[in-house]
Amino acid sequence: MNIHEFLAPPAVACQRTGPQDDIVMSSRVRLARNLCQQPFPSWAKKPDRLRVLETLQPAVQSLPQMAPHFSAAMDELPALDRQILVERHLISREHAAKGAGSGLVINQEESLCVMINEEDHLRMQALRPGFQIKACWQAIDAVDSALEAKLDFAYSPELGYLTACPTNLGTGIRISAMLHLPGLVLAEDITRIINAANKLGFAVRGLYGEGTEALGNVFQVSNQMTLGESEAQIIERIGKALHQIIEEEQNARQLLLEQKSKIVFNHIGRAYGILANAHTITSKETMNLLSLLRLGGELGLLPQLTRALTDELFLLTQPAHLQKQHTEKLDAEERDILRADMLRERLRSVPRPQVPAK
Repeated sequence: MNIHEFLAPPAVACQRTGPQDDIVMSSRVRLARNLCQQPFPSWAKKPDRLRVLETLQPAVQSLPQMAPHFSAAMDELPALDRQILVERHLISREHAAKGAGSGLVINQEESLCVMINEEDHLRMQALRPGFQIKACWQAIDAVDSALEAKLDFAYSPELGYLTACPTNLGTGIRISAMLHLPGLVLAEDITRIINAANKLGFAVRGLYGEGTEALGNVFQVSNQMTLGESEAQIIERIGKALHQIIEEEQNARQLLLEQKSKIVFNHIGRAYGILANAHTITSKETMNLLSLLRLGGELGLLPQLTRALTDELFLLTQPAHLQKQHTEKLDAEERDILRADMLRERLRSVPRPQVPAK
């Protein structure tokens, strides 16, 4: 079985719903763990990495939470498949670049994914749609406990779990939510929110994590430090921060409608006009315009546009997903043309935005 036979089609994956998913697109809790007496992946020689993979992969595969699962070594996966997993946020860009000695295990619900020999020997992550950080924590904590009964993790009584990056020392936990914040961006208030989050010890990153741009007005908010606090304390603290950002986004949308409605209608109308009529369009422009279309659906301006459709188009118009639909190798210009063709076809049945009468 290949990865495409295993993963849910984008149309099905984007039907998944969760609490407050108009703003919180997904929640994730990740744990970093390493084996005792084994060099960290960045220091390990190829035989060391292969030995760790041979130890960890069957241990993860045997967990009942992972059944049924897809498992592979990274050097067995074509580059296109690895990029598709990145676009689906199942693995990191760094893991996609790994070769021999690295691997992954994913369960069928795509709610659990374990990266082996990324930056640490184990990067275990639980994912859920919407605002579900506590459910993610419970799921990954169960996986961690089951593996710890089988494996000897590197642990210090003073420092906690030992990790490749010092910022992950302690609990090794990274809690994040992927937030759609077009209201704050249009209100030109997003910089204030990012600065406030940074002062509270949270990282705000782009669509694909560290060092990436916030395409489609999508931001990832996560804790920065894992040492000195318990998992419960970190979850409580970031939960409060996320609730505050959600409230700020809701208020920004409401104020924009009350005070700058013509500007909002103009942005959404132009986005619809371009997406429904363009004959060539880049991935970046598509993501940013789809964000406005998604906002238009949430505000009731596009009553026949479903969130599932915009989220599916977010995926299908990205380079790897677009390439997967065509057998011949596409260059950037060809992708831009085919992306526009797809958007015109999929949006043909969606009427133009309906501006409320005064």
